This record gives sequence, C-alpha cells and structure tokens, in this order.
Amino acid sequence: MTLQQLKYVIAISESGSMNEAAKKLFISQPSLSETIKELEKEVGLTIFLRTNRGIVLTPEGEEFLGYARQVTDQVKLLENRYVDKEAKKKFSVSTQHYTFAVKAFVETMKECGIDNYEFAIHETTTQQVIDNVKNFKSEVGVLYLSDFNQQVLQKIFASAGLEFIGLFDCDTYVYLWKGHPLANSPSIAMKDLDEYPCLAFDQGKDSSFYLAEEMKSTYEYKRLIKANDRATLLNLMVGLNAYTLCSGIVCEELNGEDYLAVPLVETEKMTIGYIKRKGMHLSSIGEVYIEELKKYKENVYGN
Repeated sequence: MTLQQLKYVIAISESGSMNEAAKKLFISQPSLSETIKELEKEVGLTIFLRTNRGIVLTPEGEEFLGYARQVTDQVKLLENRYVDKEAKKKFSVSTQHYTFAVKAFVETMKECGIDNYEFAIHETTTQQVIDNVKNFKSEVGVLYLSDFNQQVLQKIFASAGLEFIGLFDCDTYVYLWKGHPLANSPSIAMKDLDEYPCLAFDQGKDSSFYLAEEMKSTYEYKRLIKANDRATLLNLMVGLNAYTLCSGIVCEELNGEDYLAVPLVETEKMTIGYIKRKGMHLSSIGEVYIEELKKYKENVYGN
C-alpha cells in the first residue's frame, strides 16, 4: 500500500468516475483501474463497485476512505510544518455553540499576526466536533463533560484516538433576554421555567441525550424548540420569551448586551475543555488558542 494509492482512492471517490479521476490525476484510465485492483487485492476487500452509473463506494470502502483521508491529511500537516516553510499556516477549530470559543479564535488570529494563513472555525454538532478532530479537519474541538455524559463521551473519544483536556468548571445558568419576565430574578428554578419554551441546539441524525450541548437534556420539557445556529436562538429568546441553559460565560461583544445569565437553582457542574488527537502536540497556533480559552476561567458569569 502506498500514499499514491490512497490519493487515487480519494480522487475516485470525489469524482464518482474512473475516467474523470484519471483525467485529474493525469494517468490513463486502465492504469488507474489496475492500480485500484492491486490495492483491493492487497487489503482483501472491495473498495469500489463498478456500475453502469459510475463508481460507488462499498461500506468497507467508506471506512477505508476515512482512514485514507486521515493518512493523507497527516502527511500534509508534516509537509506544511517541516518541508514547505513558505506554505500557508493552517489552523482549524471545531466547537459546540460557544461565543467565547469564537472570541478566543478571533484573539488568536490577532495575536499570531500571520500574513499567509488559512484559518477555519466550525460551530457545529457535538458528534461533528468529534469527527472533525478525529479526521484531522480540526486540530482542536471545544466541548464539555458532565457527570451525566462523561462516561459515554470518554468511550467515544478513546475509540476515536482522542483525549479530553479540561480547562475550567462551570455551574448551570439560565440564558435569556433582558426583557424576559424572570430576567431580574436572583436565581431561577426549573419549575419557574415550565411556561416558557426551552431552546436547544439540534444535533441532527446523531441526536442523543449524551450529545446534547445543554445541561439537563433528559428533563421533561413542556415546550422545546430546536435550532441549529446561535443567531436563531437569540431571536427566539426575544420573540417567544424563550430560554436555554448555558455555562454562564457571557460574551457581550459577540452576542450583544440584550441577554444575561441567571443562576439555575438545580445547578449541575460542567467542565469546559477541548479534545485533540491522542499523543499529538498542539501547533504553536493551537497553543495560543488554548491560552486564550483559559482566560475565560476568570470570566464565568458572577465571578
């Protein structure tokens, strides 16, 4: 098995056609086809099915493709860091929907002062955060663990070759707009919230209590609305007197001054942290980003 063969598999999967892939790779179609057959024989599985409509991946091929992408992406990282000194500096973060994680990303870009770079940040579902770090799409993934989800998530991290590093602990807060009837309360109990809609980030096809971004995911809410972006949730807070549960870290610079966090009576501890590939050292940019995240330890609401 060679790196070139892995690149061929990726090219064919992206093209959906042996002929199209051969053109992009500047080799003949028979030569490409023969190379793939040799690879399939070597690894003992069928990667592609040849049909009248083109080339499709088998289930085993899908799994093989995932590993192939990991290898080629890792090679790119090595080349960028040690071979091509003039290459763009790359850094990517995946995160649950945390404004402080976005703000830390902004500050990292400012601090690094790199002219030639390619940065990316993905606010996404919990499972996608994990997958992005696992598959080298992101160097760091920001999420939380709690007594409720940590056993399940730690098993997922281990099976994906990842490790979780905690940064700071938070209590549970109710996040709502300043015009909400309960906004001036010193604290809020769950029963006080029953008549108001609860907001949660939609986890898509990977929906699970353990993957929820909000605490108390198993609570029997009378009214529950799911959305997939932060701006929508903020609009629903104002329009419906809705609320969500959060860590208490309020970033007014990005969310605005119209929202606040009130302590929840039935609070539960959550540990904000990040995941990375096990055994891999963070890049210099990654280290700067983590230091920016650590600053929010002093910014937990109410401190």
